[in-house]
Amino acid sequence: MNVELIEIRDFLADYPPFSLLDPAALDTLPKLMAVRYLRRGSAFPPTGEAAALYVIRKGAVEQRSADGKLIDMLGEGDIFDAPCHGALPASSTVPATVASVAVEDTLLYLLPCPALQTLRREQPRLDEFFVRSAAEHLRHARHTLDRQAQQRPDLMAQPVSSFAQRAPVTAAPELSILQASRLMTRERVSALMIVDRDRLVGIVTDRDLRSRCLAEGVSPEEPVARIMTSGVASIGPENAASEALLTMTRHGIHHLPVVDAGGVRGLVSATDLMRWQSANAVHLAGQIRKCASVAALATASAELPELQMRMHAGGANAAQVGQAISSANDAITCRLIELAQQSLATTLGPPPIPFAWAACGSQGRHEQTAHSDQDNALILHDDYRPQEHAAWFEALARFVNDGLDACGFRYCPGKVMASTPAWRQSSQAWVATFQSWMRHTDNMGAMLAANFLDLRVVFGDPALLTPLHETVVRECARNEGFLARMAANAVETRPPLGFFRNLLLAGGGDHAHTFDIKRGGLIPITDLARIHALSAGLAEIGTVARLRAAAGHETLSSEAALELEEAFSFLGGLRLRHQAGQIRQGLPPDNFIAPESLTALERTQLKAVFAVIGRLQDVLAQRYPNRTRE
Repeated sequence: MNVELIEIRDFLADYPPFSLLDPAALDTLPKLMAVRYLRRGSAFPPTGEAAALYVIRKGAVEQRSADGKLIDMLGEGDIFDAPCHGALPASSTVPATVASVAVEDTLLYLLPCPALQTLRREQPRLDEFFVRSAAEHLRHARHTLDRQAQQRPDLMAQPVSSFAQRAPVTAAPELSILQASRLMTRERVSALMIVDRDRLVGIVTDRDLRSRCLAEGVSPEEPVARIMTSGVASIGPENAASEALLTMTRHGIHHLPVVDAGGVRGLVSATDLMRWQSANAVHLAGQIRKCASVAALATASAELPELQMRMHAGGANAAQVGQAISSANDAITCRLIELAQQSLATTLGPPPIPFAWAACGSQGRHEQTAHSDQDNALILHDDYRPQEHAAWFEALARFVNDGLDACGFRYCPGKVMASTPAWRQSSQAWVATFQSWMRHTDNMGAMLAANFLDLRVVFGDPALLTPLHETVVRECARNEGFLARMAANAVETRPPLGFFRNLLLAGGGDHAHTFDIKRGGLIPITDLARIHALSAGLAEIGTVARLRAAAGHETLSSEAALELEEAFSFLGGLRLRHQAGQIRQGLPPDNFIAPESLTALERTQLKAVFAVIGRLQDVLAQRYPNRTRE
């Protein structure tokens, strides 16, 4: 096979459905294909060509509806099948009314339809690809990516460098014991490595300071070499973490320097390794319940990013991580309320009336990650009298909201927090507020209602939320105007169809040329699920629970619900992997993903997800045409 054919084969091998072919079929595939070049502005498919399956090798093709609306952007690795008369599932094909044009100089590979049909007969896996529904495609891709993730080695098989990421804290042998202890305090380390001319010569621990200095009456002005342990065991950065743990066990030590030919690279402790190996959400929740101060809670909550990373490394999916992080936030919230009540008891007394602290947003839906802000509300008993009770509940709300911020759950940018007076009302007042939103709703009212519709009691009397939930479920299903405004907001954020051509990405700043996977993918699905559940009179809260409950109802077919569920799971897994990588590098997790960080399979499936979201947003817009076109 010549070099050009090898290049074509290697390119096709990275993209479905050709990645499903066996090696022999892949070798023959390039010989079946033709190559075409389109100048920018040319119609697509090329005129005068026989029916074929098209593969975009380079460039970009834009697809627009008759009214000029952007429907899709085909880029490198994308396939176009309309001339083959339904080679792909119906949900993946493009209507005949769509106009396609090359918006860049574009190189195409063409596989004639008869050759494609022959391949389908000879290659069962390839044929299966073409008969799957959109939901089946997404599920298959998600399972494939999950299997790839689970092939990562066990944490204890990872290199020591994964655990010893902090820059080493070292001192010269002649440094005084007093100066060394001050350095350890300032750097918040329990062991100090002693280095002489880039060579490790010893180590001093907190225990050495106690037993070899204070207990022996050694002057703190003596050089630290006087109390250090020399002949220290060490390990290379590429050695397995399990080997480091065995070395520490064999030598009866708790700290192990990480050293290579270039010198000291870091320090790993038994605590580091055991925390990675054994910590889990249940253990963390237990620690949270023991915290006696906001500072202690902040220290405990600092483990949440690491917990998320470990769960991902262990094969947990996005739903499981969301449950764990949200449950930890519930525990933090409950402990903050208990601490607040203890503090207020000495000044304002006990709670004057029953109350319920409710979480909304992602916490309410049990869908949080380590990168989440806080959304909450207070529901007070109907005996609430502002003149007598307002000061107590304002103090409670401020204490808890400030505490959550200290624990890493940032203040809500939209001020959807109990410390905001509008989000601190009696049960009866909340019912009236929501009814007002439904009667006189506007964009802002619909946005506020969307947050409120995810309410879940975290602490206090759950019965205080019951009247409101009953009102919401009953009245939303029959209030078409309110649902129409909710739908208008839901279809406003469209999936970024130009994602892979550096279009519709964040334009500048810290997140230039990235895609916000939360705003552009997860939130639209959450909004769609919420509206379909409300229109069907369903009380479920979580996104997947809503989709499953609404499936088969008048507004959402079972197949569409399954497509959205698979899309939501795929996006959640993609965000989870992205954030785990950031946490592993010591970076704060976020929702901004760069196209170049994705594999070919992930890019292909992400486009399929965008197509599902856009298509079902269009269906919703058609159901509520007046409001969604304003």
